Amino acid sequence: MTDRYDVVVVGVGGMGTATVAALADSGVDVLGLERRDVPPVTTASVTGRTAPFVADESVPGPLLEAALTRWDALEADHDRRLLWRTGAVAAGPDAESAIATDGDDSHEVDVEERYPAVDLPEAYEASSVPVGGVLDAGECLLASITRALGAGATIRARERVVDWRSTDDGVRVETDHGAYAADALVVTAGPWTAGLIDDLEDIVVPERYVFAQFHPSTPETFTPDQFPVFDIRADDDQYVLAPAHRVPGLVVGSPRPANRTGPRATDPVDRDPTQADERRLRDAVDRYVPDGLGPTLGLETRLASTTPDGHPVVDTLPDQPNVAVAAGFDRRTFVLASVVGDALADLAIDGETDYDLEQFSLARF
Repeated sequence: MTDRYDVVVVGVGGMGTATVAALADSGVDVLGLERRDVPPVTTASVTGRTAPFVADESVPGPLLEAALTRWDALEADHDRRLLWRTGAVAAGPDAESAIATDGDDSHEVDVEERYPAVDLPEAYEASSVPVGGVLDAGECLLASITRALGAGATIRARERVVDWRSTDDGVRVETDHGAYAADALVVTAGPWTAGLIDDLEDIVVPERYVFAQFHPSTPETFTPDQFPVFDIRADDDQYVLAPAHRVPGLVVGSPRPANRTGPRATDPVDRDPTQADERRLRDAVDRYVPDGLGPTLGLETRLASTTPDGHPVVDTLPDQPNVAVAAGFDRRTFVLASVVGDALADLAIDGETDYDLEQFSLARF
């Protein structure tokens, strides 16, 4: 006999854990399926824990403020801190790249005077962005999982979804362990999403990203209460530098991919970071924040996903309103998980949400 649930959520990572928790809080009988461990073991690494955020075109201000309010509420029920508000600085060779924000609260900042550890090229402009900071991704996942299980959700790790289809009374989901029936389906499978949703095959593309943490000679300079998140954009490249919040140091990564993997995340890809990966990030720190350079504490690659315009997708499928999807998120947009989870729960239960998700609609493609 096939087990039946109100909603099945495929992918219990950042967006998935928040969705399962929101559904369980609403009294929904929900099953979360994850092909890896829950939470992923990579979130325990020094680099894997830090998720920086800045209000910009991919993280719109109103949605970000709502997300931070939700993280504050979750932190209040958790035994460890989740969120550090550091502010942010956007910088680049012209005003357009320097002020990549979604609000009117940004203003020019004298980086040399305010942050002497930073050495921007003379031609760069810089803008202070009030809404920016870092999340402890590992603790955020643990808090959401604890909340979900406490509210009665069922989560099954190491169970890979191999297929799903619509039925007369909902959906049927098949895994390498069995099959499940549900009224609605939510897919938050990260880089594997396009392999499960045909409508996204040419829209959501897996990408390989690299992150590092270095231990500078003066780690006290790079703490969340002393150093903001820097979003530096120039020469068709972008680097995000953030203060480490657990192990002292500076975290650096590039939201732009190190290389494309393939349309369905099944092509062979080197998951191990290389010396070239490390050199690229060390060169960026040496160029912009030379005082932040030091021995490497952590280096890792991540598979994430992206879309043609670089913005996530959060929507229901055009001809299947009981199937919702969230894709195109990366480390920088992880902060939105708290509201995306609520929105996906709304879509699964009611078919609509009060959150303004127009810029994340599938209809834009």
